[in-house]
Formats: sequence, structure tokens, C-alpha cells
Amino acid sequence: MKDSEPLASRSSRVERFLRDRGADTIDHPGGTLLAHLRRVAGTLAAWGHDGDLQLAGLAHAVYGTDGFDLALVELPDRPMVVELVGARAEALIYQYAACDRGTVYPRIDATPVVFLDRFTGGEFEPTALDFKAFLELSVANELDVVTQNAKLGAEYGPGLYQLFSRIRPHLTLAAWSACGSRLASFAVRDPRSS
Repeated sequence: MKDSEPLASRSSRVERFLRDRGADTIDHPGGTLLAHLRRVAGTLAAWGHDGDLQLAGLAHAVYGTDGFDLALVELPDRPMVVELVGARAEALIYQYAACDRGTVYPRIDATPVVFLDRFTGGEFEPTALDFKAFLELSVANELDVVTQNAKLGAEYGPGLYQLFSRIRPHLTLAAWSACGSRLASFAVRDPRSS
């Protein structure tokens, strides 16, 4: 992969790779896994993120995630993914896939934030830039899922709104606005404010 290659051709190559691994046949809220991945990448593009984060959004499930355990690529094949999307995008994909959400989410607003890698069991502290990328990708992903499936929205919407409210200072205005428009109905109202 050449960093100078236009993003559109890089994205097309990633989509071919994903189709070759069956992403266009795997069920996911809103259709197929590939359709979901495209929507997440499109959301990140609409929010003004760079090509690396958009490519990470497009391929964020290649190693599986803590919420979607089906891997399209085995971890020993990480160099192949680096060649496909570039080192920066692959590092963001790995960080997203490796995050043990049950451990990280309860402490996500701590300083410093320490991640638990669900693949290795090790802990690491992401850089500020990587942490923000993780959050933006997380918001784009979760909002797509709950938007595409009303049942999942009803089940997970309140918890997601609380989580995203806690990380609001780290989110772009575009991401927080999307949270507000899609999840505000799940905000817990303080009865004293009525």
C-alpha cells in the first residue's frame, strides 16, 4: 500500500479484500457486515476524519471485536493487513479489536486511560491521538448498530448514551452531535430539573 495512493482506490482495494473474506455474506444489523463497515467509514468521512481513520472504520472488524467475535483475518496475518491499509490504520484496527470493553469501558474516563488487550491479556496506555480515534470509531460503530436495529437500540441505547456522555470532552462536535440526535431519547432525566 502506498500512502500517496488516493483514498478512493485504497478503499476499493480494502472492500475487495473484505468481499474475498465473505464480509458481504455475513449477517449484521442493517444487512451485511460489509454494508455496516461501509456505513461506519462513511460516517467517519462525514465527520471529517483522515484517510487512516476512515480505512480503520472500513476494516475495523477484520480481527473481530469484543462485540462481534468473527475474525476475517487471524492475528498472525497482521502484516498482510498492514500492507493493505497501512501501518497507522492497522494499528487503529488492532487497538479497536483488542479492546476488552468490559474492563475498559468502566474506567474509560480515568486519567490515564489504560486498555486491556483481550488477545494478549496485557495492558497499555494509548496515546491521546489513538484514544480519540478509538472513541470516534466506537461512536460511529455503535450508532450504526443501534440505528439499524431498533431492538438493539432499545436494549443498549441507554448505556451507550451514558458511556458517550462520560467521554464527551474527548469527542469531536460531529460525533457528539450524532450521539445527541440518535441517543438523546435514552438520556436519564433528573426529576429535579423538571
